[in-house]
Amino acid sequence: MNEYKIIKELEGNPSHTQRSLAQKMNVSVGKINYIISGLIEKGLIKAKKIKNHPDKIRWQYNLTPRGIREKVKITRDYLKFRLKEFESIQEEITELKKEVDNIPQ
Repeated sequence: MNEYKIIKELEGNPSHTQRSLAQKMNVSVGKINYIISGLIEKGLIKAKKIKNHPDKIRWQYNLTPRGIREKVKITRDYLKFRLKEFESIQEEITELKKEVDNIPQ
């Protein structure tokens, strides 16, 4: 799910730094670096050097067309998973209500 969150964040703000992503997701910069490297290898994002200051180089991360398709796929899969989980919780709540209704007061 971290890949999805990173893709989603980069889609909204390609100028995110690895540090800002790490802070937003509450993980280490090393983990963000590892995930981003994997996304680049898979061809889901493209990294481009941009210069903000003469002595600093920053990166801009852009989703590739393949990255956009993968985001849609991941979103669908996650939604299916969460809906199944939701239905299971609803069933459990219904059973608990029946159980509570049958307890004499």
